[in-house]
Amino acid sequence: MSCRNSCHCNVQTPNPKILALILDLDGTLLDTERATKGVVKEFLAKYGKVMNEGMEGTKKLGMTLTDSAAAIVEDYDLPLTPDQYIKEIIPMYQEKWMYAKALPGANRLIKHLYNHGIPFALASNSLREYIDLKISHQKGWKECFKVILGSDQVKAGKPSPYLFVEAAKRMDVDAANCLVIEDSLVGVKAAKAAKMEVVAVPPLIEAGCSSLANTVLHSLLEFQPELWGLPPFEDWVDDALPIEPIHLTGLYVNGFLCEATEGGAFALPDQVFGAFFGFATVDMHKTFNVVVSIGLDQCSCLCQKVIKICMIDGTNDCTSNQQMKIQIVGYIRALTSEETTCIDTELLEEYKSIAMASMDLPTFPQHCGLL
Repeated sequence: MSCRNSCHCNVQTPNPKILALILDLDGTLLDTERATKGVVKEFLAKYGKVMNEGMEGTKKLGMTLTDSAAAIVEDYDLPLTPDQYIKEIIPMYQEKWMYAKALPGANRLIKHLYNHGIPFALASNSLREYIDLKISHQKGWKECFKVILGSDQVKAGKPSPYLFVEAAKRMDVDAANCLVIEDSLVGVKAAKAAKMEVVAVPPLIEAGCSSLANTVLHSLLEFQPELWGLPPFEDWVDDALPIEPIHLTGLYVNGFLCEATEGGAFALPDQVFGAFFGFATVDMHKTFNVVVSIGLDQCSCLCQKVIKICMIDGTNDCTSNQQMKIQIVGYIRALTSEETTCIDTELLEEYKSIAMASMDLPTFPQHCGLL
């Protein structure tokens, strides 16, 4: 399909050739942010403090643990040293890390690089001890990385370049031949300081990555290795990609899903973005085959997520103001900004056709009946 993954921004032909990759962990491969949502708020409440949601959502992203701890102690005037804060809060984080899920496309990318013998490293601002704990809950990850580095193993963490420079050195690859994939501005700055190519897959709050990265993606599902001189993915089934099932719940209103929140946060990470297909169950009764487009409302100053639901068989049995549960099983392509809120009829029919041809194939997860 000619339009597949057409939303790459700032794509530049790599020169020299990319021989190795360096991947960030939190927010790039693993959705630890959502898994640990509420930990800082709960901790601050013990000291009679109220968390500033907006500040914590932007200020601390990508920072080292030491820098983040110092900032929180200062911002909230806590009667603790940064080291005391770390000692008290880390056990609370550890209880949550086991629930962190791989972000869309993460397992696929790791498997692809490993199977093709492409060396790749994990370089995170977390301490090495905490990296090992986080990835211990992800089957096969630790064995796949040629190098794993934490900020405590180098002179300074991101945005300094030392993590990436050391990772390249340990892989015996020149920095100029490395491609970094990051989600945060501090990570992108570190990669550029290390003289490396960088792909950014940022959440909404890290839009500043866009101007510095070589390429900006909404999701790892949009990553095309061949653009960097690497072997292409071979898992597409005609014009559709089987993916690990994604579940979402919300109120269906006039063709859109108002996503339910968990503790005030949306269940879907920002990196779930694009045209998908799967199954929808309404009020635990009838199941429909659906095309799901997930993007952003560019007209809103809040850049809110927009989830458009289209019944594949054209049924009108699904009325508004009903609870809907969705199981997404396939990915079609990225969305342009114009398609986020309105997909033209011809393109929508193409998406329906792709979905209909794919949903009964054994390569795609089937509706499990329990969404």
